Amino acid sequence: MTSTYTPLGVELMVTGENAGTWGTKTNTNLNIIEQISGGYATQAIAGSGTTAFTKTDGGTGSLVATRVIEFTGALTGSRIVTFPVLTENFYLIKNATTNAETLQLKAASGSGATVTWATDDKGWKLVYFDGVSTNTGVYDVGFGAATSPGGSTTQVQFNNSGAFGGDANFIWDASTGLNIGSQKELRLQDTTGGQYIGQKAAGTTTNYTLTWPGAAAAANDYVLTSQTDGTLAWVENTGGTAWQAVSASAAISVTAGNGYFLNSTSNAITATLPASPTLGDEIAFADYAGTFDSNNLTVARNGKKIQGATADLTVSTERAAFTLVFTDDTQGWLLKNK
Repeated sequence: MTSTYTPLGVELMVTGENAGTWGTKTNTNLNIIEQISGGYATQAIAGSGTTAFTKTDGGTGSLVATRVIEFTGALTGSRIVTFPVLTENFYLIKNATTNAETLQLKAASGSGATVTWATDDKGWKLVYFDGVSTNTGVYDVGFGAATSPGGSTTQVQFNNSGAFGGDANFIWDASTGLNIGSQKELRLQDTTGGQYIGQKAAGTTTNYTLTWPGAAAAANDYVLTSQTDGTLAWVENTGGTAWQAVSASAAISVTAGNGYFLNSTSNAITATLPASPTLGDEIAFADYAGTFDSNNLTVARNGKKIQGATADLTVSTERAAFTLVFTDDTQGWLLKNK
């Protein structure tokens, strides 16, 4: 009786056979087993179509009897790699080929399962051949939990009960970026995780993009404003009235944007308006001590009209408080509140 060989090429010798060469054959078998246990090989599979790999009976170097395999070469079309039927083994295989073509691993015959690297998958797979003679199957058994992507193409992956999951409302688009659909929120949680700030789209909206400023505001109390193209910018907050300290001076020059508490207890007061005001400039006045009736306030027009008249404004009402806003040279300064 002569030797037989396992599906991975190990020689099984019968009693009394191979006298004088038994030691050499045993060493070869041990080398094959070592190769199966942890051997590494690269194999070029350039081109397209089907490439069949076979075992080497009683010899080392067979790709089928190698634990770690790296396929290389430039693919020109879909590539199929077959291993012999009855092969029962597991392999660590990397698709290191180039070009966007699929690579499929299957048995030489039978209609069992196959393993395929997608056109953009150039990574490792842990692959198991079941060795069933009638319907040999090949399986991607992953590394621990299931490693196949969850959901559909473009969906962002997340942990779904120990496996990869995807959601149609959470996708990545190469041209537009991260997309969150169906009015789902982006939530920024606090340190406890119990409170958050959420942002979401309106129920019905038109397409637009907000672009944030390139740096933080230059100082405190700036406000964020938007342009018609959606560009956001920091703008110094100059709204409102900047009220000045109480003044009892007989003559003062006033500035747009300011408010003046005027104390006319000891003397009348003349407040001179700016010589070159612009549209919308505002100046406010208030009778601090309630004495405008005895010592009047005169608002000197300084070349511009007041209430459409070429005359200064005299205020003689106790506790008067008012605001002037500039329009143009035709009407000049107008009373904002009467």
